[in-house]
Amino acid sequence: MSPTQSRRPAPRRAAVAALAGAAALATLGALATAGPAEARPGAGHPGHTTDLQLLAVNDFHGNLEPPAGSSGRVAELQPDGTTKNVDAGGAEYLASSLRTARQGHARSLTVAAGDIVGASPLLSGLFHDEPTVEAMNRLGLDVTGVGNHEFDEGKDELLRLQNGGCHPVDGCYETGRTFEGADYPILSANVVDDKTGKPLLQPYVVKNVKGAKVGFIGVTLEGTPDIVSAEGVKGLKFLDEAETINRYSKVLERRGVHAIVALIHEGGFPSSSAYNYDCDAGGSGAGLSGPIVDIAKKVSPAVDTLVTAHTHNAYVCTIPDPAGRPRLVTSAASYGRLFTELDMKYDWRTRDIVRATVKGSNHVVDRTQSKAADLTRLIGHWQTLAAPVADKPIGFIAGDVTRTSANNAESPLGDLIADAQLEYGKGLDSGTDLALMNPGGIRADLVHAASGSEGDGVVTYGEGFAVQPFSNTVNLKDLTGAQLITVLKQQVSGSNAAAPKILQISAGLTYTLDLTRTGADRVVTDSIRLNGSPIDPAATYRVAMNSFLAGGGDGFTELANGTNQRVGDDDLAALVDYLTAHSSASAPYRPTAADRITVVR
Repeated sequence: MSPTQSRRPAPRRAAVAALAGAAALATLGALATAGPAEARPGAGHPGHTTDLQLLAVNDFHGNLEPPAGSSGRVAELQPDGTTKNVDAGGAEYLASSLRTARQGHARSLTVAAGDIVGASPLLSGLFHDEPTVEAMNRLGLDVTGVGNHEFDEGKDELLRLQNGGCHPVDGCYETGRTFEGADYPILSANVVDDKTGKPLLQPYVVKNVKGAKVGFIGVTLEGTPDIVSAEGVKGLKFLDEAETINRYSKVLERRGVHAIVALIHEGGFPSSSAYNYDCDAGGSGAGLSGPIVDIAKKVSPAVDTLVTAHTHNAYVCTIPDPAGRPRLVTSAASYGRLFTELDMKYDWRTRDIVRATVKGSNHVVDRTQSKAADLTRLIGHWQTLAAPVADKPIGFIAGDVTRTSANNAESPLGDLIADAQLEYGKGLDSGTDLALMNPGGIRADLVHAASGSEGDGVVTYGEGFAVQPFSNTVNLKDLTGAQLITVLKQQVSGSNAAAPKILQISAGLTYTLDLTRTGADRVVTDSIRLNGSPIDPAATYRVAMNSFLAGGGDGFTELANGTNQRVGDDDLAALVDYLTAHSSASAPYRPTAADRITVVR
């Protein structure tokens, strides 16, 4: 869901050294076989239709191990109307869940809608997500769309994940073992070379499941360049999602493929946080809002269902297509905590999915079931390689330091990271006044309970990496007071008007966010203070921020206009240094009250 920041290889290269001492553009289409083809439609089949199952995941983000804290739970609606949290996720359990779900289904495909990799915990991220690709190969992923996070390290790295080969900087992680790449196609129909206009990877694929041919078109959000560092998408153009899907649906139909599924890395916002709520209780599509709703209404009726992603939410909703026919739009939250099951009938005569038969539901990847032994072995292999780096203690905490708080604006973990970047900035330039951190760059909680053998309250490098996996730099820029006010107002205006992105702020900066107002006025100008004094529009302030924000990411275009930039070291290093300096076993770091932003509702 969150904005992407590019990861630089240098910090990770050093870590990997401690452990173990480009491709041509794709053609416009490809035919893949998932089972033996029949001689002709209907040949040897007792009826006009057959059952077809799709299993879908999205936004896995390299979470091979069960996610910790709130990242590893889902809200489940109970019969009495209450909700309870259920522990979920982990590749070993996801593989078991998918294998169980496939039982009794002669025709089944497993698909994804992007962000399978990127913003990953250390176990995957340290090795440029090779472990996750290998895990997806083993659990039987058939095809995925491309997400914005697949561009974290640029197009060449994405092509390497598809095609294989050792990392161009870090090399191979084991002697005699070369990464073989993804067994499944990564589809990028709307991501094209800005000079040739050709897709970066396959735009679509046709899967032949025992004679039933199903076409898949993969797209990512058109706005990817706005939330990815410029280097990550250099030389690429991102086209309109619906227009691209409609274009390739016509291509598929000309090829005689009428059963079509779109894998879209864009999503919506459900009216309930429970994964099993009834999205259509108030009418078709009533329980969903956000960008995917408009996209769904524009996508050709030739497309039978939309598997979506990006917002990390769970929903199975009906949204009418342009012809007014009901069509399912689904998402399975994130981190492998859920999977979507879609059951439908494939008509042998029309070679199409019978739309009225399409049924969908989300299922919990619960941790009470048996683990998939082959995934356990794979994870254990990479854990052994990562252990010297991952298990190193970097600090101590007195309780959970979370990404969320009561005011849903500022978080204790956001405060910690902003304070760490302010202190790091002061080390570069003693005149540094404040620090800003984008909430989407904070990927996990710091959990007090031990996740391994380190003991309660001990924070390891691996846990810190899970929080800040992007390897951005901490940069310093000069902003006038007027620019700083503009930046704070950009949290709730412009591209962030509908879905505000509230920056996390360092100690000393305070202001009021009045949600009874509208637009940019929700940030109350005369409430903005630094160390108790009003911001002077004419004064100059030295501001620390990560390189993603410094480039104007997340809609904070005014930050790109800052001057006198100084580029510092890795942002995770700043967090490590801060925890090391401000915590010990006898005096652990205590979470803040998260009261720097006053929220009025």
